[in-house]
Amino acid sequence: MAPFHLLLTLCVLTIAGFFIGRSKSFAVCSAQGGPRALHSRPIYYGTLTAIWCAVPALIVFSFWHFFQSTIIMDLVIADLPDQIRFLPEDRLNLVVNDIKNVVAGNIVAGNISPAIQAAADHYKNFEKTAQIALSVIITAMAIIAIAGVYLKITPTLRARNYVEKVIEGLLIACASLAVFTTIGIVASVFYEAIRFFKIVPVYKFLFGLQWSPQMAIHAEQIGSSGAFGAIPVILGTMLIAGIAMCVAVPVGLMAAIYLAEYANKTFRNIAKPLLEILAGIPTVVYGFFAALVVAPAIRDAGDILGFSVSSESALAAGIVMGIMIIPFVSSLSDDVINAVPQSLRDGALSLGSTRSETIINVVLPAALPGIVGGVLLAVSRAIGETMIVVMAAGLSANLTANPFQAVTTVTVQIVTLLVGDQEFDNAKTLAAFALGLLLFVITLALNVVALIVVRKYREHYE
Repeated sequence: MAPFHLLLTLCVLTIAGFFIGRSKSFAVCSAQGGPRALHSRPIYYGTLTAIWCAVPALIVFSFWHFFQSTIIMDLVIADLPDQIRFLPEDRLNLVVNDIKNVVAGNIVAGNISPAIQAAADHYKNFEKTAQIALSVIITAMAIIAIAGVYLKITPTLRARNYVEKVIEGLLIACASLAVFTTIGIVASVFYEAIRFFKIVPVYKFLFGLQWSPQMAIHAEQIGSSGAFGAIPVILGTMLIAGIAMCVAVPVGLMAAIYLAEYANKTFRNIAKPLLEILAGIPTVVYGFFAALVVAPAIRDAGDILGFSVSSESALAAGIVMGIMIIPFVSSLSDDVINAVPQSLRDGALSLGSTRSETIINVVLPAALPGIVGGVLLAVSRAIGETMIVVMAAGLSANLTANPFQAVTTVTVQIVTLLVGDQEFDNAKTLAAFALGLLLFVITLALNVVALIVVRKYREHYE
């Protein structure tokens, strides 16, 4: 039985278990003289039956499919001829790959040896047997679970307590998964960054003024020793993010003020979704727009005004990135402005303030912590953007503050360093992890500052 059909069968059994447990609780109610005789409502007894039917079977299913391939391959290797089974590990791995390719149908039968074909047939037989055994075990576990819970449904069974404990455990598991995933990502990046800093000193990385990580990847290649000063990359990142914020913050904030304070309901219901459509456009489309429309327009304007503008510039990437971030700033600012109590507006208007004076002197100061927090989160979004920079700003790590020149960012360099055939034992590849750690620290600091600002000043207006 295929995994999909097996899961479908388990779903059917789980649903059946729910209704069986629920019907048994109704039967107990009738026998005991009414619903008050039961500890919990009938739906909890059905849910408890379904949980005991599904959860153990899913655990067995997951472990089975996680270890099935390894166990079957070990059994197949054990039955191989001695001249193949005792090959060196690297050559034996090639044989294992050939067996897997034959099983998957990626190699024509006439191009392989009889021993490999026999091993592949043996693997398929083991796989069929394993699937049948798994189907029998899971089906039997589900039926036994349904029968066991069915027999235990009595007026004293605290079904609601058990179901709530299971749900609480599921919520804790989901929260823990997010936490441990973050810890795992940080730990892996930190470990590889430490390996890089053993090759390149930290001070050279953080304060070096040249970024040219071209060096020999393999021992037989000829390459330079590389320069790993991150200042040009950081400066390029901040330059493009700064330009993006100069575009996104004024436009997004003004749009939010108009939609929240001046626009009528009809216009708001139309304009706000249209504005937020910008957030759903893929970044590669913005990259095309920047490379084909904005960058040539800036270059032509520079020629008219007598400026020397590169075909790829930080200004083009920053402007388009700012357009992309406008709905982010606008949506957050709009929510914060709408959260300001109407009593503050009414009080200012009753004292003779105009609408504009009320907005400037009352609404915006009250909403300022949330607006600042949203802007800092938008900065984090700008720092992490890659595709627009690749297509509009280029790959050159120039140490310049001139927005008309080509620059690069941290994320672009990470992508560049990890593309292609790389070995994770040299400074060029490990530099990507050092940049990733640096980017993580910068964005984390911005998020912490945003949280501190919001928490510090929010209570003043509540």
